[in-house]
Amino acid sequence: MNTVDYDRALYYTHRSQWDNLLLLMVRTKDDMLSKKIEHFLHAYQFSKDYSLIESHLYALLRYIDHATETLDWTQNQENGMELIKG
Repeated sequence: MNTVDYDRALYYTHRSQWDNLLLLMVRTKDDMLSKKIEHFLHAYQFSKDYSLIESHLYALLRYIDHATETLDWTQNQENGMELIKG
């Protein structure tokens, strides 16, 4: 998987483009990202408790950070193995 979905999620969240974030939620192959977006958008739309909205936003941002770091680490490991084999 590449980082495009995570970059888009971060960009749409930063720019408050909720329609595009909703489309990304439906189209992404990452089920966890989809679920985090769903929880945030639901809280944003229906909750009157700002702390709940904030907690779901931070959970989404933490997941994006975790996923991109894990993806970068995995790609670096694969590149290192190719150098050893080659």
